[in-house]
Amino acid sequence: MKIAYYHASKFGNGAAVAAEFRTAMAAKGVAVDVHHIREADPTALEPADLYVFSSPGRMGRPLGRARRFLKHAALPAGTRYALLTTEGAPRPDKNTGQMPTAEETARWQKVRPIMTELLDAKSLTKVAEGCVYVTGMKGPLEDGWQAKVDSFADSLAASSAR
Repeated sequence: MKIAYYHASKFGNGAAVAAEFRTAMAAKGVAVDVHHIREADPTALEPADLYVFSSPGRMGRPLGRARRFLKHAALPAGTRYALLTTEGAPRPDKNTGQMPTAEETARWQKVRPIMTELLDAKSLTKVAEGCVYVTGMKGPLEDGWQAKVDSFADSLAASSAR
């Protein structure tokens, strides 16, 4: 199995997640080619069995450069893909101190839904999605983020074995 991983990383968090993913998959004997979308041509993506796309959240949406990359990605219908994003961690309400519910978070955090919509419009097949939280504006990543990435890699390895 060969995986092509395309990420947009503004402050290095996405690059760190991509490197951890490559290491986790290499331990399973799976080759992962990692590319920053800045250096890739979306109309000439390398052949792969699975594509993983990643973008940080900016104002609850994927970076504009990542959205344009996905809009122009030339992949045949039915191509398998997965999403692994870096998004702002939910924070407690300043007045009540309560953490937002999943529904409340979904109202302002739309990184994965927007990316899914762009790729589903091309008739691609999503096999998995995941998220690693960033605790500050520029980082760092949440505690235990490596375990989240390793778990995501395990789920992709298991789904490809079927």
